[in-house]
Amino acid sequence: MDYLCAMNAEIDKIEEAILPLRKQLTTHKMYGQLSTLDDIRAFMSQHVYAVWDFMSLLKALQRDLTCVNVPWLPAADPNIARFINEIVLGEESDLGENGEPMSHYEMYLEAMEQVNADTSEIRNFLNSIVENGVDQAINNIEEKAVQDFVRFTFDIINSKKPHLIASAFTFGREDLIPDMFIEIIKKSEKENQVSYNKLTYYLNRHIELDGDEHGPLSLKMIAALCGSDQTKWEECRETAKQALSMRIKLWDSIANKISMS
Repeated sequence: MDYLCAMNAEIDKIEEAILPLRKQLTTHKMYGQLSTLDDIRAFMSQHVYAVWDFMSLLKALQRDLTCVNVPWLPAADPNIARFINEIVLGEESDLGENGEPMSHYEMYLEAMEQVNADTSEIRNFLNSIVENGVDQAINNIEEKAVQDFVRFTFDIINSKKPHLIASAFTFGREDLIPDMFIEIIKKSEKENQVSYNKLTYYLNRHIELDGDEHGPLSLKMIAALCGSDQTKWEECRETAKQALSMRIKLWDSIANKISMS
C-alpha cells in the first residue's frame, strides 16, 4: 500500500506540473478559429504529422516493452506488454467503417482526401523516409513548428529510455474536441449536400478507444517503468512538460495558418 501511495503521489506531481500547460492547450485560440470546412482542412494538413508520429512512439514502446526479436523471450512485465499490444492492435490494425483492417493514420488520410485536404506533403514525407531516412525527411518538412514537433518525438524515441517514451505517449496527447469537429462536419454536409462519413467515423473511433481503460493503464505503465527511481520520475515530469509545450507550438502554427487562409 505504501508503494502504491508513493507511485500515485509521483503521478500527481506530474499532473500538477503540466496542469497550466494542459489548460493553455485546451483553451487555445485555435479552437475558436475552427468554424468552416476550410479551417478543418488547414488543421488536418499539419495535425496529420501528429497522428503519424504517435504511431512511432507506440511502436518504440512495443519494441522496448514487449519482445519483437527472435528468439522470443518473455516480456519483463506481461501486464504492460498486453497493454501495449492491445493499443497496437487498435491503432495499427483497427477496422474501418466497411470492416477492412487499417491503421488510424490511414483512416485519417482517407478522411483528409474526402474533405479535399492536401495530403501531398505527408505522403512526400513518408516517401522521403523510405528513400533518405527519417532525419533527412524531418529536415525537409516545410512548416517549422511541424518539423520541431516531429524532431522532438524522435529525440525522445532515440533516447532509448522507455520511461521518457511512455511519458511523451501518455501526457503529450491532446484532446481533439471531436464534438466541435463533428458539428462542423454535419453543417458542411448539409450545406454542400455531400457526406464526410470518413472523418466522422475516425473521430468516433478516437472517442471510443480513448474512453476505455487506456488512460489508467498508461499511468500504471509509467509507475512500473519509474518505480522508486526519483531521477526517472523527474525526467518523466520534464518530458511531459516538453511534449505539451511542443503541442502548443504546433497549435500556434495551425492557428496562424487558419488566420491567413
